[in-house]
Amino acid sequence: MKNVFAKLAYDFFSTIVFLVVYLASDNVVLATGVAIGASIAQAIYARLKGDALGFMTWASLALVIVLGSATLLTNDPRFVLAKPAIAHFAIGAIMLKRDWMLRYMPPIVAETIPEYVTMAGFAWAALMFALGAGTIAIAATGDIKLWAFYVSVIAMGAKVAAFAIQYVAFRLLVTSRLRARRA
Repeated sequence: MKNVFAKLAYDFFSTIVFLVVYLASDNVVLATGVAIGASIAQAIYARLKGDALGFMTWASLALVIVLGSATLLTNDPRFVLAKPAIAHFAIGAIMLKRDWMLRYMPPIVAETIPEYVTMAGFAWAALMFALGAGTIAIAATGDIKLWAFYVSVIAMGAKVAAFAIQYVAFRLLVTSRLRARRA
């Protein structure tokens, strides 16, 4: 579980940096510049460590540079605010692959309730698309404080709630199936 959150924080590092700097300074240009620099530094650091950079890291770096530059050139924060939405849409598209979640499940879950895992995978894709659409809608307003609240509280809260619901549901379903087999 800790590893999952670490990977998410790594993938959304530039967004987190942007949020922290913006909330501390109330300055979009400064927050955007620091987020671009942090994203580039993250990629350089990973390369120096010999870590292979995954697709999400490269995509995030490209988005930060392109959308951040557009924000700096136009002084319009909506460009950089759209970045998390693009990430949500990309992740949602990947989650449309059938049975993508099975590899992340403990063997007992994958063996006992694979059909529910597949349905949950599609539900996660729908959640990502909904969160992406919400992010775009909020970004279009240009209200950075509302966007910051949405990205940090609503979007993260929705993911944590979905994970908790899935955990409880899978636990109940596995237990029920195992009891039924024993009977």
